[in-house]
Amino acid sequence: MSSETLFISAGGTGGGIYPALSVAEALRERAPHVNLHFIGSTTGIENELVPRQSWAGFHSVPSGALHGVGRVKQLSSLVKIVRGTWRAWRLAVKHRPRALFLTGGWATFPAALGCWLRGVPIVVYVPDIEPALGVQVISRFARLVLTPVPESAGYFARNTCVEAVGYPLRRALLSADRETAQAHFGLDQQRRTLLVFGGSLGARSLNTALAAILPDVLAEGVQVLHISGKADWQAVQARRAALDATAQRHYHAFPYLHETMGLALAAADLVICRAGASVLGELTHFGLPSILVPYPHAWRYQKVNADWLVARGAALRLDDERLASDLLPTVRALLNDSERLRAMREAARHAAVPNAAERIAERLLDVAKLGKSG
Repeated sequence: MSSETLFISAGGTGGGIYPALSVAEALRERAPHVNLHFIGSTTGIENELVPRQSWAGFHSVPSGALHGVGRVKQLSSLVKIVRGTWRAWRLAVKHRPRALFLTGGWATFPAALGCWLRGVPIVVYVPDIEPALGVQVISRFARLVLTPVPESAGYFARNTCVEAVGYPLRRALLSADRETAQAHFGLDQQRRTLLVFGGSLGARSLNTALAAILPDVLAEGVQVLHISGKADWQAVQARRAALDATAQRHYHAFPYLHETMGLALAAADLVICRAGASVLGELTHFGLPSILVPYPHAWRYQKVNADWLVARGAALRLDDERLASDLLPTVRALLNDSERLRAMREAARHAAVPNAAERIAERLLDVAKLGKSG
């Protein structure tokens, strides 16, 4: 069995998986001789996204949440974590990885424990500015913690080795351009484009709020790219079918975009979205003004992300309970103020940190003591 092996672990939603896939791309370019094995959860969307690529192995381990759930579920989760840790330990024995790289998701906890028990060095990447509780625990036995912004260091113990590297982006996003995007989606080059999406799982409150203002927005010379999520897709299709022919022509709805998400971002003039970790890299790379609506039913991670961009003049924050009353006037105010949009675009670009995936890949190879091929 080759010892030139790395484990990568992420799971659950796109917030952890996409940074992991971005780093995997950079690793393949810099060290194509290294075998990459992915460890994910048993039910997350990584089971759909990861097998599309060429991995040396894809493994799922059981896990569960210990924080924010009732005692019965905690007990069930603990049993799953023990089983997942045993599975990860056996994988480490079999494949002898030189390091484990993990981002976020339930699967990362048993993966980290199993590899740590085997003596495998661990490198953690924290996609959000504020790390989740599980990541904070894992960081205590990690060799290196990488973060999107310097402000993240304050959330870790003083003796933790923390380095800010930016947010890693996939090649499909980095290569997207506006002209190609407009042609791909059949957009009117004379209209401004509003992009609305709610993350990898969608966001019902955003979908509902958009439905309420959609006729007004379309009537005012704006075209809409809407990524609804699969759960609301049938309702979105029905609402689109109820529009007149002209409105339908300028309302472009999709349940989900993976390979072409970069084109959607490249086409946009203004974005309405949740404030998951990806906004720190994607919106800044494309220089996109945004209205950020943090997910209200979780800890404050998204609020911290949103406020970081707001403080830099790149975004506005609109809390979920204010969508019905404030979304339309906020959209109108921004789209009718070209100077403000220009300033927000510049602020977003200024916050971007290029080459984050390459930087993370280099640090991971250093920890693993694996050199570049050639």
